[in-house]
Amino acid sequence: MQQEIDALNHARTEPIAIVGMGCRFPGGASTPEAFWKLLEKGVDTITEVPQDRWGEDPFNYQDPAHPEQRATRWGAFLKERLDVFDPHFFGISPREAVNLDPQQRLVLEVTWEALERAGIAPELLSGTRTGVFLGINTNDYEQYGLFTDPKKLDIYTATGNGHCFPPGRVSYSLGLQGPSMAVDTACSSSLVAVHLACQSLRNGESSMAIAGGVNAMVLPWLTYIFGRSQALSPDGRCKTFDAQANGYVRGEGCGIIVLKRLSDAQAAGDRVLAVIRGSAVNQDGRSTGLTAPNALAQQAMLQQALESARLSASDISYVETHGTGTALGDPIEVQALSDVFGPPHEDGSHCVLGAVKSNIGHLEAAAGIAGLIKVVLSMQHEAIPKNLHFKRLNPRIQLEGTSLVLATKKMEWKKGAKRRFAGVNSFGISGTNAHVILEEAPDSEAPAPESSLPERVLLLSARSGPALDALARQYVHFLGPDGEGSSFSERDIAFSASLRRSHSKHRLALVGQSKLEWRQSLQAFLSGDAPSSLSRSEVSSDKPRVVFIFPGQGSQWEGMARRLLLQEPVFRQSLEACDAAFRSETDFSLLQQLESPGPLFSRIDFIQPALFALSVGLASLWKHWGVLPDAVLGHSMGEVAAAHIAGALSLQDASRIICRRSRIMRRMSGKGAMALVELPLDEARS
Repeated sequence: MQQEIDALNHARTEPIAIVGMGCRFPGGASTPEAFWKLLEKGVDTITEVPQDRWGEDPFNYQDPAHPEQRATRWGAFLKERLDVFDPHFFGISPREAVNLDPQQRLVLEVTWEALERAGIAPELLSGTRTGVFLGINTNDYEQYGLFTDPKKLDIYTATGNGHCFPPGRVSYSLGLQGPSMAVDTACSSSLVAVHLACQSLRNGESSMAIAGGVNAMVLPWLTYIFGRSQALSPDGRCKTFDAQANGYVRGEGCGIIVLKRLSDAQAAGDRVLAVIRGSAVNQDGRSTGLTAPNALAQQAMLQQALESARLSASDISYVETHGTGTALGDPIEVQALSDVFGPPHEDGSHCVLGAVKSNIGHLEAAAGIAGLIKVVLSMQHEAIPKNLHFKRLNPRIQLEGTSLVLATKKMEWKKGAKRRFAGVNSFGISGTNAHVILEEAPDSEAPAPESSLPERVLLLSARSGPALDALARQYVHFLGPDGEGSSFSERDIAFSASLRRSHSKHRLALVGQSKLEWRQSLQAFLSGDAPSSLSRSEVSSDKPRVVFIFPGQGSQWEGMARRLLLQEPVFRQSLEACDAAFRSETDFSLLQQLESPGPLFSRIDFIQPALFALSVGLASLWKHWGVLPDAVLGHSMGEVAAAHIAGALSLQDASRIICRRSRIMRRMSGKGAMALVELPLDEARS
């Protein structure tokens, strides 16, 4: 009974591993790496509204009679066009795609990327209890369709725009059978979605979870409404914690993370990016106003999150704040943080306050997930990026005498003997608050260094030729000195590309010893050359039938198998088994002769057993790689290896046959001849 209770308690508190991330954030941050570079360089992505988005000055923001409308000219927008989407990739018809909310399109794309970055082939998830939890709040595209031409409304208007459909579409497209839900708590939606995903994993509803949020500014109406209410910054700058803070700037984007129970992630050999230790969600309740923050409620939520994570306040060294840059919200948030995390730490350490909204604006339903991804990246890069637009502390914020400090410059956050923990705040305008506590990824054993760099095959595939070219360009960057691949070994890259990716119709296979060689082959391919190290092919949708063909005598050469013996343990083990089976029939060591060729290499009674052993070894290696034959075929002496691989002969019997056959042929050699005639069969017969 006690064991069952302990197991239940462990399940309820088990850490949750983040194994994959994907994003589309303003300023061209279409990958986590691009997002980090943006943060590290201190880029402000807020711009004037592009003319191709809402038209030219829809609200006459220069009207001196309404100075608050100046705020409507600003926003943090995606560089990617919202109308560019490949519906065929997700099995969506062109007619249906026309009615598909760009938010739904973004979620599909970023979810796929997050799964691939997690090393999880999406098609392998079909039928699994994978849950989908998505924060979403606005419905601009639905309004756009209703207002433009009501006569065009049909069922796809509903499935393309209802908030329940983006998570439902992900589950449908991938065949996922875990919980699937939209979460709308306004600005805290995505972090509440993460909280619910963790709960679902811990109580066993989900075996894996996809969580995040999305926001797209298709129409200007909400910007106009918030501008008129003076919530937005007239000068288009989010000055979190600053004395001149005068509001936030709306932004758009999508962030998705892939979650597993930590024990499951470690058992699967997944790369753990960070760990969610605990989380909490609560409500402001009755405060000074429906949309006004409540310091006491925030304080209670922070305490609940610490209890959930089983940590003390002094363990938290960084909090990514909600930090909207409003005169009311910033002081209230810092007051709550000060009450919980503020008491000075015994070791003199500090708790740093970050504010990603100063870089990318307020992503509303995707704001919390943007902050969470920033924290994970900060842990990986051991640094906290600076907050932008800070000059002088808001006089209503009191930091003196507390452990709280602002990230006014890039700050080191080194991994050390003490584990690093961080919190993420997200508050909804409706009063729902969320906090998630993260821990740095657990230490993992580094793979044993390779004594030499064997040639490896890098596999790339896509659903069309142009898409394959685009993927090749991405890999050129990925494999470069500044790409994400610089931190991975060739072994890991080849393994993930081969066994942890979806394989589509259009394919590239590259052979190389290093990332540099792969990169050079891809660059040559993209420039129109056809390097011998690269092969391009197009496969049918049908599962190919595989035939193993085993050759006869004449295919031998000195030095054959030497590199495979050194680099492929499965191949070597197979040849060692053949060598042992030969011992009762021969007076030589197969392995010794292959590794140091001598006079025996010209004798038929060595050549044939050696070719047999190599055939068996290669077949074993292909099987080890997952390539299984539907049929086998042997020519001449190759029939013996084919019979063994087909299961008709044991290794001992096949070895006895090939050794005795070759001895007989040696005694008879020199007494006959063979003619090779290059003629069509009909002419030869005539």
